[in-house]
Amino acid sequence: MSRERGKDVAEGSSENQQPATPSRYESQKRRDWNTFGQYLKNQRPPVPLSQCNSNHVLDFLRYLDQFGKTKVHLQGCMFYGQPEPPAPCTCPLRQAWGSLDALIGRLRAAYEENGGTPETNPFANASIRVYLREVRDYQAKARGIPHKKKKKQQISSKGNDESGSAMQFS
Repeated sequence: MSRERGKDVAEGSSENQQPATPSRYESQKRRDWNTFGQYLKNQRPPVPLSQCNSNHVLDFLRYLDQFGKTKVHLQGCMFYGQPEPPAPCTCPLRQAWGSLDALIGRLRAAYEENGGTPETNPFANASIRVYLREVRDYQAKARGIPHKKKKKQQISSKGNDESGSAMQFS
């Protein structure tokens, strides 16, 4: 009997069970999606998700700036362009570009997982990419650090059938 029980445990333990806790990414994606939904509900008048567009997304990103923790020097600041300023200043705290970029990636995925189509995805709109590029460039200049674009790796298909299954996002 213990032999059968051991077989059941070995074979059936993972078949019908969901993971006990979602991954950190999945948890963050759900949290971000709920936060965005709450933001839309709090608009006056409330905005139904079906009527959400890229302007609502841009407003949301600007709204989030007030909770940022990254010092972004203004052009008139004497520390503008210095990576490590020697003293404090009154420049605003903003959301870091990398945080906004990751947020948009999670919301873009969540939108489609929640029934939206890729064609109507407001998080995939070109205006969002332009906004993120402007934020990235401005923050890099404000810190005196040029942003270096990562070069895409070439995927060779020499004897590797799995190369075609790699997910690539533009």
